[in-house]
Amino acid sequence: MIKKRSAIISLVLAAVLIALMAFTTGHGWGAGTKGSAKNIKLGLDLAGGVSITYQTKDKNPSKTDMADTIYKLQKRVEGYSTEASVYQEASNRITIEIPGVTNANQVLEDLGSPGELYFIAQKGSDGSENYSFNNATGKYELSEGKTIESLEKDGSIVLTGKEVSSAKAETTEDDMKNKQNIVSLKFNKEGTEAFAKATTAAAAAGETIGIYYDGEFVSVPTVNEAITGGNAQISGGDMDKDMQIAKDLASYIRIGGLSLALEELRSNVVGAQLGENAIHTSLIAGLIGLLIIFLFMIIIYRLPGLVSSIGLIIYTLLVLVILNAYDITLTLPGIAGIILGIGMAVDANVIIFARVQEEIGAGVQIDRALRSGFKKAFSAILDGNVTTLIAAIVLFLLGSGSVKGFAQTLGIGIIVSMFTALVAVRWIIYALYTLGLKDPKLYGKRLFKPAFDFVGKMKIWFAIAGGVILLGLIIMFVHIGKKENGFNYSLEFMGGTSSTVSFDKEYSLEEVDSEIVPVIEKITGDANVQAQKVKNSKEVVFKTRTLTLDEREEMEEQLGTQFGFDKSAETPVATENISSTVSSEMRRDAVVALLVAIVCMLLYIFIRFRDIRFAFSSILALVHDVLIVVLFYAVSRISVGNTFIAVVLTILGYSINATIVIFDRIREEMGLKVDRASLATTVNTAISKTLTRSIYTSFTTFVMIMTLYILGVSSIKEFALPLIVGIIAGGFSSIFISGSLWYLMKTRLGKKKIAQ
Repeated sequence: MIKKRSAIISLVLAAVLIALMAFTTGHGWGAGTKGSAKNIKLGLDLAGGVSITYQTKDKNPSKTDMADTIYKLQKRVEGYSTEASVYQEASNRITIEIPGVTNANQVLEDLGSPGELYFIAQKGSDGSENYSFNNATGKYELSEGKTIESLEKDGSIVLTGKEVSSAKAETTEDDMKNKQNIVSLKFNKEGTEAFAKATTAAAAAGETIGIYYDGEFVSVPTVNEAITGGNAQISGGDMDKDMQIAKDLASYIRIGGLSLALEELRSNVVGAQLGENAIHTSLIAGLIGLLIIFLFMIIIYRLPGLVSSIGLIIYTLLVLVILNAYDITLTLPGIAGIILGIGMAVDANVIIFARVQEEIGAGVQIDRALRSGFKKAFSAILDGNVTTLIAAIVLFLLGSGSVKGFAQTLGIGIIVSMFTALVAVRWIIYALYTLGLKDPKLYGKRLFKPAFDFVGKMKIWFAIAGGVILLGLIIMFVHIGKKENGFNYSLEFMGGTSSTVSFDKEYSLEEVDSEIVPVIEKITGDANVQAQKVKNSKEVVFKTRTLTLDEREEMEEQLGTQFGFDKSAETPVATENISSTVSSEMRRDAVVALLVAIVCMLLYIFIRFRDIRFAFSSILALVHDVLIVVLFYAVSRISVGNTFIAVVLTILGYSINATIVIFDRIREEMGLKVDRASLATTVNTAISKTLTRSIYTSFTTFVMIMTLYILGVSSIKEFALPLIVGIIAGGFSSIFISGSLWYLMKTRLGKKKIAQ
């Protein structure tokens, strides 16, 4: 234990830390109240942002080029926010929505005007100049009679923007230690080969290669040497005088790599998709959920429960500070990551203090019980959190859009929860003990009861799991038999209709949510209407499933009758079909990221437990939980959209963590009783000793989500309900399925026959 002086210092530091973080999140510091929770960037679904619509210069672009352009734009706008979305409108329009941004002009300036980009050799195959400097205009221009088409036929187009992987403005030092602004380029495989060939020829002849963007030369750098490694630098000229010139050039090159040339059609600042009430109700639900957890932990674990509650306060404040400090955009999937983080933070404390109560129940003194509790709980906490952290890292690196956003907040939550449980809570409980809180009644005790025969009844558990899954599959196929989709896909997955309505007055977003949206929901039968108010205007954008002509006409009639249209508007209701915001490429990224994450988790579990059966059992339990949730979507007809991905990923993290806690106890029990008990008894004992932990953790996580469901708006309810089902499925599989699966594999697939 720590000394008395250190104990006092620890408590004072904890109090100061909480006070500083509370002040920071509640008020902030200095001008603009930096650090305040109100300054956290919120996603388009929670707070709105900028919406920009481009139109292709080609009136009839191919589906392949549109899909490629959308995907490339998606990857680029993720620089503003991982939650930015890009989707198709009509046949030749692309809309970009960037959350947490209020200046559309700044975004347009940073992004650049998407145009066609070409790298042009100075001379053609016949030796004539492809371009020259015009003293009258002060610019380089194509030589008379030269066009892009003729240059392509001539072979003078060295490469296009499609072969450029990245372009970035940087400041470096030359050989004389003088600072200079440059643009660093990186080419793909085809671009590397083409650029190497072109620069070899240009360097030998002392020629230039012109960078031609959207009808004019933006840079004409001299080639000093052959560039063969796939990386190049553009330097000199006016860039040394002004970094903005370098940034503009990098922007032109980045955006010029799109498959299609685009032109801006419109840009707006829009309001939240889920409405203002979503944030308010989510905050209230979160606070109520935390208070219930505090009371529960104090009742069950007494003094350690109080300390756990203090740890949760530190966890919550730290997460808010980090979201602010790293400018992370928070959306509904991000909230799912935080909820899972809270569940894992509670879980770590439950594991520790359940162990402490076990030690006290076995007659161990309080100080030794505390040390032993933290020591014995460490491996379970480490393995559970690291496994989930591996998944978060993989999802962030390989995922797109909302998957990245979920992974960010989940990763932050895991790291912070481990710090609070293993450092903050530990020091506080040690300090309180040192200062005289040593009465065993303050800590409670738990006496181990005879183990229930979980393994012996495995056929019952497997039958229940199989029966639920089979019932879900039957109902899903019934829907398919009725010529319906197996799932109720939302517009994020299937696309839909975007209706821009010009009203005769400016409605607040709250009025839109409470008065206008219900009218549209009644007409369309769509419970997931997304409404976005265009800032400082009378326009509101409504996104729904794809509407029929009759539904469009009825909606226009009802809105005009009940709310009135702007008489000056040529088209009071302008409708466009829009593509899914989750493109096929993003879905592919999500699936690949999920599969890679599962493989990485499997490898980690195998390395840590030295038994591949632990890994396969945990993955099978995970598949069970995810399958239950997916089938629940099919049965309940809850819409499958962006939150679907967040829910599945949340259950993945929750399930693997719950299973590992039990496996850690099995490993421990085998080490203690390998020669004295049968394997079935060992598994039953391990599950029984972790049973309260499984129940308590499921309950606390359930409480957080249930409060969201009870108090949330309709979109929040559709997010919370599948999570509740997933938590129940995860609790069932961790207690009844995972250990039995491992036992089955161990006894049937082991190299040696094991005593039954």
